[in-house]
Amino acid sequence: MVGTKQSGVVIPLNVKKIRADFPILAREVHPGIPLVYLDSAATSQKPEAVIESMAEYYRKYNANIHRAVHTLAEEATGLYEGAREKVAEWIGAERPQEIIFTRNATEAINLVAQSWGSIRLRSGDIVLLTEMEHHSNLVPWQILAEARNLRLEFVPLTGNGELDLAAYDKLLGQSPKLVALTQMSNVLGTINPIREIVRSAHRAGAKVLIDAAQSVPHMAVNVRELDADFLAFSAHKMCGPTGIGALYGKTDILREMPPFLGGGDMIRKVEWRSFEPNDLPYTFEAGTPAIAEAVGWGAAIDYLRAIGMSSIHQHEQDVTAYALRRLQEIPGLTILGPGVEKRGGLVAFAMEGIHPHDIAQILDSIGVAVRSGHHCTMPLHTKLNLSATTRASFYLYTLPEEIDVMISGLLKAQKLFA
Repeated sequence: MVGTKQSGVVIPLNVKKIRADFPILAREVHPGIPLVYLDSAATSQKPEAVIESMAEYYRKYNANIHRAVHTLAEEATGLYEGAREKVAEWIGAERPQEIIFTRNATEAINLVAQSWGSIRLRSGDIVLLTEMEHHSNLVPWQILAEARNLRLEFVPLTGNGELDLAAYDKLLGQSPKLVALTQMSNVLGTINPIREIVRSAHRAGAKVLIDAAQSVPHMAVNVRELDADFLAFSAHKMCGPTGIGALYGKTDILREMPPFLGGGDMIRKVEWRSFEPNDLPYTFEAGTPAIAEAVGWGAAIDYLRAIGMSSIHQHEQDVTAYALRRLQEIPGLTILGPGVEKRGGLVAFAMEGIHPHDIAQILDSIGVAVRSGHHCTMPLHTKLNLSATTRASFYLYTLPEEIDVMISGLLKAQKLFA
């Protein structure tokens, strides 16, 4: 074991041992040039345990679930529902029925907008967002606002990339029906004070949706401690497979929401002109689900739990602090977001006179994978007077030496564009 099962105990990670669990980290992306993967905020790499769990499912258990009594179907159903139980436990949900499997965090947010929004939001109602939101927590509300004549208001940012909580309190005075925000910005790295934000929203009579796509993979998140009404997140950013995510919702809220999609498994009874929906969580899970992906997600949770989230979070903070120090050595480079004490494991930056796409290409030539562009936050970049930025993001398998490789590439880029 390389960490601890007790989330409150921090044990330094044996990162080189962890890296041996991730086959892709051993590859060369160009002849003689090893991969330096600094794009985990986009998607994380997968350990052998996750890859093997999905292969084993297809080799031994592959069958459709919930619909047959033969051995394979019952075994597959057990694996799928067992994964749901692991996801529920991972975020501290009261019961597995509060976990709705979706394709990703984006679909989970759309589910809330189209289902909960259809019965709870009326013309003139306010949905309160923030200026740091990913398009996935912006466009669904724009679509709904257009259809239902809603008002979208935005919590502004301070100069160092944090939410302006005084402005937030004033906006709550306008009695929004919903506050929807990210727990951790995928550009600024800012970790928002969610408990305080939720508490204030509930006092104002608003429900709260948390986009936890960037937080759940990197820190302990407990929905009951946060008192979240909804929480959306994905498997692929936490060592799991693509194609599966989840929506957490409080039971009493989910029970009053109409189905999001229609078809098999979300029904109890169907007649020619009517149907009766199934119980939670199946009300919102139409059709054959991503069974192997759920199994893989369960394996990812087992893997991360064995290491310990406190240890992972501390390692990321250490790597991020080192990255910030090294980046500050480069003249003409501007770092977005707050200091390491209020930041998750990523750093977005701009270099004077060099486009982020050029930076990314030069870094790729020495094996370094980073993200360049607007990172699905075009309004935020417009506010910052930037067309694009370069983002390096870290995880439990990131080594400080990899930061040094990135820095050497950035210095190379400066020389090329001098």
